[in-house]
Amino acid sequence: MKNHHLVKQAVQHKKQKEIRKGKGTLSWWQLSLIGIGSIIGAGFFLGTGLSIKTAGPAILIGYLIAGITTYFVFSALAEMTVNDRESGSFRMYAQKAFGHSMGFVSGWMYWLSGLLIMSSEIVALSTFTQFWFSTIPLWVFSILYALLGFGINLLGVKNFGQIESLFAIVKISTLVVFIGFGALILFGVLDPNTAASVHQAGISEWFPNGWSGLWSALIFIFFSFGGIAVVGVASTELEHKKNITKAGTALILLLVSIYLLSLFFVLYMVDWSIIDESESPFVTALSAFHIPYLDSIFNLVIISAAFSTMVGALFSISHVMVSLSEDGDAPESLKEKNSRGVALKSLGLTAGGLAVSIVFSYLLPDTMYEYVTTAAGVMLILNWAIILASHIKLHPTYDKRNERFKAFGYPYTSYLGIGFILLTISGAWFHGNERIGLFVSLGLILLIFLCYKIIFRAEK
Repeated sequence: MKNHHLVKQAVQHKKQKEIRKGKGTLSWWQLSLIGIGSIIGAGFFLGTGLSIKTAGPAILIGYLIAGITTYFVFSALAEMTVNDRESGSFRMYAQKAFGHSMGFVSGWMYWLSGLLIMSSEIVALSTFTQFWFSTIPLWVFSILYALLGFGINLLGVKNFGQIESLFAIVKISTLVVFIGFGALILFGVLDPNTAASVHQAGISEWFPNGWSGLWSALIFIFFSFGGIAVVGVASTELEHKKNITKAGTALILLLVSIYLLSLFFVLYMVDWSIIDESESPFVTALSAFHIPYLDSIFNLVIISAAFSTMVGALFSISHVMVSLSEDGDAPESLKEKNSRGVALKSLGLTAGGLAVSIVFSYLLPDTMYEYVTTAAGVMLILNWAIILASHIKLHPTYDKRNERFKAFGYPYTSYLGIGFILLTISGAWFHGNERIGLFVSLGLILLIFLCYKIIFRAEK
């Protein structure tokens, strides 16, 4: 769900270029590349530190499980989108399947998880910056990055999608270069003795913290695939609708391959036990080698990519709030825009929520990222479960004679996906900090539902 509107803009920008070339819509491989760029963010660059610390090398198995589930969600949403196009996307399908209350809850969960994702990006940016300025408190950087992000959005910058595409190339290229560097060491082109800790590295034990370690880490692993829902919506722009399966398969295979290879080389380069959430595992791995400024250069690239994701998240969730307002599920005044096209009141509401998270990052600097990531991850993948449940309910309503796309393995893949999601959420219960994040997310969902009951009961 990350950068919902940015991905739409990236798709539209690419579509306009194809129209000028005489083509009508996107090819399957263009959608796959846009999707990969939108999904990879700070949740992977920094969040994997938490995953490795919790699960050890078993994190690689977790990414396979998450990749399979992600494909199920993509297929389900793509089928609903192609056969019944709705401007409100998955929250409208939830409303059709289970009533207005589910659409309301799904939409507000989307916005809140977006707010928490933005908070996690800011904490990640601050953590990356502390790599150079270790004596400066985390909250100082959080405020600076937040102000800079709001400043850019207040300017009413157009074509965010083009900017996001550029940074997507930076993110993908950085991981590909890292994988190439690891391959040179693996095949003996570079001398591994240049690393201080490489002799203690490698995968010697898959489950150092048992199966429960992997179970607890799944919530962070799934968080790395957060943008897949948007790609399902964008599938309507494909040149040939029958290529949805090809686009989704290519997207998931490429994404999982990049994730698994880069993490494999992290574990190959450095002992997993020295990795934690205070630093990107990629920077930790590169720091083990005596190559001048290599870790700093990589850190700088990550900061630039994470900042683009943070600015995009702010742009996205402010537009989500406008959409909720236009549909009558949020105060009407929040949809108002100024002459620059900026929804100032929606931005203001987002600023208030973000300010609260920054205060907590000051009070709880060592655990804030874990709380925020867990809460965002829970609401994010609960929306996935709603997508799969809506798919199970709505699939029989489609005219089989005119059905343009059918999700693979219906209905078994949807039920299996829901099972994996529930397994992932339940794993957060067994880790202290994750349990707090789980309670936060469940409390927010309950609050959303109570607000719905109060608001729409009053209107009756």
